[in-house]
Amino acid sequence: MKKISRNTFIKQSIGLGGAMYLMPFLGYPHNKNKSFREADELWQHMVTANDRHIKALIDKGDEANRHGGRSYGYNFAMLASGYCCDDSKFFESDKVVDLLNDATDKLIESQRPDGTINAGNLESPPDTAFIMEPLCAGVFILNQHDSTALSGVKERIKEFLLKTGEALTVGGIHTPNHRWVVCHALARINQLYPDAKYVNRIDEWLSEGIYMDEDGHYPERSMNYSDVENNAFITLGRLLNRPALFEAPRKSLQMTYYYMEPNGDLVTTDSRRQDQYSHRSIVVQYLHYRFLAIHDADGKFASIVKMIEGFPGFENIVVEEALFHFMEDETLRQPLPQLEPVSTNYEKLFKTSSLARIRREDTTLTVFGGVDWPLIIASGRSVSPNFFSYRKGNAILWYMRMSASFFSMGHFRSEGLKKEGNKYILYQKLQAPYYQPLPDQLKNKDGDYELTPSVDGRFWSKMAFDKRPVSNVKTLESKVTLEEINGKAELLFEVSGLEGVAVTIELCFDENGSLKGVEEANSEEDYFLASGKGVFEQGEDKITFGPGVKKHERIRRLDGEKYSVHFGSLRTQGNHVYLTGVTPFTHKLTFE
Repeated sequence: MKKISRNTFIKQSIGLGGAMYLMPFLGYPHNKNKSFREADELWQHMVTANDRHIKALIDKGDEANRHGGRSYGYNFAMLASGYCCDDSKFFESDKVVDLLNDATDKLIESQRPDGTINAGNLESPPDTAFIMEPLCAGVFILNQHDSTALSGVKERIKEFLLKTGEALTVGGIHTPNHRWVVCHALARINQLYPDAKYVNRIDEWLSEGIYMDEDGHYPERSMNYSDVENNAFITLGRLLNRPALFEAPRKSLQMTYYYMEPNGDLVTTDSRRQDQYSHRSIVVQYLHYRFLAIHDADGKFASIVKMIEGFPGFENIVVEEALFHFMEDETLRQPLPQLEPVSTNYEKLFKTSSLARIRREDTTLTVFGGVDWPLIIASGRSVSPNFFSYRKGNAILWYMRMSASFFSMGHFRSEGLKKEGNKYILYQKLQAPYYQPLPDQLKNKDGDYELTPSVDGRFWSKMAFDKRPVSNVKTLESKVTLEEINGKAELLFEVSGLEGVAVTIELCFDENGSLKGVEEANSEEDYFLASGKGVFEQGEDKITFGPGVKKHERIRRLDGEKYSVHFGSLRTQGNHVYLTGVTPFTHKLTFE
């Protein structure tokens, strides 16, 4: 493959479809004549977007960078694509050769003596490996083109990559996904400059085993890093001719569909990484769904591909970035298989993370009770207090939380998720003791005792708490029972134990949209639903919720001592509505 023209792309891409610029794909089967036009449209849009970035690099230089410390790898790939694509305005352009040399210079300047690059963490093998995907894809594209003008670039980038390969064959990692990022990079370097040492190092990492639970989660349960891992295993399977490695991403992507909201957003509540509080789109998984749809002749994956083409972000994430992927990987240019319908009406319980997903067309519910115990606030642990979310079209309740003024122990976090009949049950029991004097045999005259945590984990002190008898133990039991009927959610709250405890239920609706039936609290984003029903409207969609209750006005310092001692807070942007009660507290709340 010396170059890839539009005509070649069209011949290899029957069935691609370009309705992403209009709306999600809804019809079956796909019109075969239309597919020729749509394939041509997507290809041309990718070429045009790629040209636009090259033009920005010519006009603005580094000001046009858009990938942070990884920009020179991406720039190299996009420049290589423009130079080798005869549909590009920059096909065989001398200006592009100059920019390729410049990108190579910048990469060489950033390389440390050990072969790593300072791009993120300093002298980091995994951060270096992340740059290899676009960079090596760009080099592969250039290597298929025999222009003598590229000889200097090819020679210098080879030296750079061989030195990087030395670093990655011995370098270490931090997190589970880093293993596979490094393997991914080594497979790409091996594709360009085959050497057994690269494959040997890949096999050393692979010998640790690929963990995936029965539901389809990788260890970090992260939608952010499942994209990274799916990408790595598909590339490894493809470049090393090991199709068995496709099994993990295949299972991951099957699960991911059920985490998808109607607009492409992904549920991240059960993540163990930083995305448990952020938003992620399924659009980032487009190339993975497309590859496996074609490789496996999977009509359902093909339908998900068509859906993704209609989601927000497809233009920025795929159209503006993916030309080099299509040029490097021939599979992506093959026709999609016959589309098969995928369900938009389902109920799924993911037992391994105690998360349930219910979808009734454009209405969705998420219930979560799977934080990691003991509760330790750290990256790599699931700690989100967001136990319920609800959507009706564009009207979004991002999350529901509950907190009680019980010894500053913070938000309600369930000890798992149980399903009994058609009901889901969340439950937590908190106990806070008082401490008695130490037994005589453990006392010392200097008063010097071991620094230990309190038995409830709230604080530490040199008190040898674990050796003290306890008394006056106070208990708070919280139970939330959810029942869904045709998209309507009923939640029954039951909080009992110590009497007189203030209970606060927090609803965070999207920051866009408007509320009705509520009363303002002490800020423009805080409201009480004191009684009756409230309504949240966004566009033509609305969520009706209630009835309300207001027995107190405690709506601050809800996170608990684990956060407040560090002046931290989990509060996010949005329209916050509060319902408040006092134990013993029972209340039923509906959403429809």
